[in-house]
Amino acid sequence: ARRGPVPGLLALSALGFCLMLQVSAKRPPKTPPCPPSCSCTRDTAFCVDSKAVPRNLPSEVISLTLVSAAFSEIQDGAFSHLPLLQFLLLNSNKFTLIGDNAFTGLSHLQYLSLANNNLQTLPRDIFRPLDILNDLDLRGNSLNCDCKVKWLVEWLAHTNTTVAPIYCASPPRFQEHKVQDLPLREFDCITTDFVLYQTLSFPAVSAEPFLYSSDLYLALAQPGVSACTILKWDYVERQLRDYDRIPAPSAVHCKPMVVDSQLYVVVAQLFGGSYIYHWDPNTTRFTKLQDIDPQRVRKPNDLEAFRIDGDWYFAVADSSKAGATSLYRWHQNGFYSHQALHPWHRDTDLEFVDGEGKPRLIVSSSSQAPVIYQWSRTQKQFVAQGEVTQVPDAQAVKHFRAGRDSYLCLSRYIGDSKILRWEGTRFSEVQALPSRGSLALQPFLVGGRRYLVLGSDFSFTQIYQWDEGRQKFVRFQELAVQAPRAFCYMPAGDAQLLLAPSFKGQTLVYRHIVVDLSA
Repeated sequence: ARRGPVPGLLALSALGFCLMLQVSAKRPPKTPPCPPSCSCTRDTAFCVDSKAVPRNLPSEVISLTLVSAAFSEIQDGAFSHLPLLQFLLLNSNKFTLIGDNAFTGLSHLQYLSLANNNLQTLPRDIFRPLDILNDLDLRGNSLNCDCKVKWLVEWLAHTNTTVAPIYCASPPRFQEHKVQDLPLREFDCITTDFVLYQTLSFPAVSAEPFLYSSDLYLALAQPGVSACTILKWDYVERQLRDYDRIPAPSAVHCKPMVVDSQLYVVVAQLFGGSYIYHWDPNTTRFTKLQDIDPQRVRKPNDLEAFRIDGDWYFAVADSSKAGATSLYRWHQNGFYSHQALHPWHRDTDLEFVDGEGKPRLIVSSSSQAPVIYQWSRTQKQFVAQGEVTQVPDAQAVKHFRAGRDSYLCLSRYIGDSKILRWEGTRFSEVQALPSRGSLALQPFLVGGRRYLVLGSDFSFTQIYQWDEGRQKFVRFQELAVQAPRAFCYMPAGDAQLLLAPSFKGQTLVYRHIVVDLSA
């Protein structure tokens, strides 16, 4: 008969199995193998010619050295698997780039050596996570001491970390200078830019912003759609939105005027006469208020509105051979013809200047030099004062003040555009700006920075920035605007906008932005 298992043997087998389990439970976990490129002890690793930061090192490692590494970039979180690191030596490699968060998670790091690499710059605040860093070695790198290193100069001035002296390799003015000694005032790291912000899908030939009942609007002359289009600024969406239209088959200028809290729009047209419209808040629509004498204003080209001694006026530049640039004055319930100026000279642009208590009107013409008129308070009219003889055929005339000086900017369709300075009795030329096919220019001021935008029918629109030291404009930026006919600066809340109406293409809206190059 078959016998069963012997009870004693069963007991011994069970006991042996239990003992084996106890022994295996007490056995320490197996230590990961040291990478082939490294020499390791329990808490240190020394690596040569590694192709990346070794990932299979013991987590207990507190000292890591990488020498002659076969890679050039230290990526974000490269050492996050070694949270107990106290000493990190990355010297004598070919590192050129360090990730913004390369040292994240190394809260115990006390010594960091990045000496003798190819580092030209360092990410901003790269050492901020290293709370107890005692020693830092950055010697032997080719640091470019531009705005990207400004934060390092600031950090060195306040840190408790001991940092060996480091020197600039560039730019030439800082070459061999100690980074720790660089004066912060030498870093001019704030720059600006004009970026495309909104595209209005229609051509236009003039743009006029205005405030009415605490809201911001924009009036655009659009002969292509036979209208003066009124847009309203949406402060929530931060965009220009359609609001209303005034019929105007051949509009060349739509000039809004707010007189005694009433809104009027002067609509200048090439054909069919020009008109003045009034906004009726009760019916919320524009209604025609009056005609402008077509015998006097035959071919308008520009409109300028202004106040003198509390009275409202607007002037119309007439570009026909038979008309005259004309001045109109507001009186009780309408605008009335006040004065004829500069007849039969094909005037192209107007600029009102109210400086030193002497209101002046400058009229540019395609057939002769710009004429300066000065307001006579006794006659209550403009009186011819002289000509700007340096520019015989200016298409547009604008002015600006810089310090105590007054300047004129004049664009020309053929020949250089000019910047002139008033010398007390005459204008003197300050600068010639290359231009071809220029019909529009505009100086404007944004947050203390002065710009000049100069358009062209044959090339890019140029933006210049005023150099205070040289007292001249220097080239700043190019804009791709097709056949610009006007430029307009419009502050809209925290958005500083430059509008560029185009005769042949879309009307473009650019936003002025400030960029900190040290960030």
